[in-house]
Amino acid sequence: MDRRDLLAAAGLTGPLLPLAARAAIDVPRRPAVPDASFALWPEEAPGLLDAQLRDHVVVRNPDPGFPDRAMDHVRTPRLDLFRAADPNGAAMLVIPGGGYARVVVDKEGYELGPWLAARGITAFVLFYRLPGDPWRDSANVALADAQRAMRLIRHRAGTWKIDPKRVGAMGFSAGGHLCTDLAARFGRKTYAPVDAADALGARPCVAAPIYPVVSMDPGFAHMGSRTLLIGTGATPEMVAEHSPDRRVGAHSPPCFLCHAEDDATVPVQNTIALRAALKAAGVPVETHLFEEGGHGFGWGPRTMGKPAHAWPELFLAWARAHGLLG
Repeated sequence: MDRRDLLAAAGLTGPLLPLAARAAIDVPRRPAVPDASFALWPEEAPGLLDAQLRDHVVVRNPDPGFPDRAMDHVRTPRLDLFRAADPNGAAMLVIPGGGYARVVVDKEGYELGPWLAARGITAFVLFYRLPGDPWRDSANVALADAQRAMRLIRHRAGTWKIDPKRVGAMGFSAGGHLCTDLAARFGRKTYAPVDAADALGARPCVAAPIYPVVSMDPGFAHMGSRTLLIGTGATPEMVAEHSPDRRVGAHSPPCFLCHAEDDATVPVQNTIALRAALKAAGVPVETHLFEEGGHGFGWGPRTMGKPAHAWPELFLAWARAHGLLG
């Protein structure tokens, strides 16, 4: 299954989903359908080293009532749009996880898009390039895509009734690493400007890394993400550069963090270290540590009946206090 098949399955090759379908929801509707999809880059994404690379989607669960798809190769990074039926001017860049080996489609992506849109927040799900694919400066291609996405959203803000000052970012697991990396290194030059959008800032107004990979320290790093991002023989300089807890500072946006203490995949120490770094830098931070939830709980059936199910509402209340909702 390739990207064309995915778009066809989502209805993106036919009429767009009516905005009336974006009604308020309390549980995820499956399968979710984006309102539109568009490439991040006007031509080829920069730095491709192998012209044979193709977008590729793996169907991990074919059940249409609980779909689980992931892109394990990304040649054409893109944004999938979930348009708010009653826009309040806010937007969120949603960054799914996947251990930097893949980008999850449904859980952490299409699951959160409709939830945000139903609450007036225009959501953009990011499908970013993976460091294991053949790209120049592979450790920074995902950050380049996140920076480009923030700039593109702001550049086209009028089209979607968005206030360009109220664009935040939310990420999960390895996507949480990318979200935090964006909060820490939004100003790092990762690509040459390609159009007028690149004159705009990439700093999110708020950031929400959810059960994030943060540190590249072998003591508590998620080793799969670390290996794909910086390799097994990474220098101390590479470790420091790609550990966002060492890069956040007074320039970073307010952050909302949450993690389950029984996470056996990405240790909760990642979030604790990030919180400590943000506090030391004087950056506003709210932290929720749940007793149970494991890793990758996202939102929806996996958290029903558990305190962790409340995290999106907690985020929304916090984000309102920090200006996302005006």
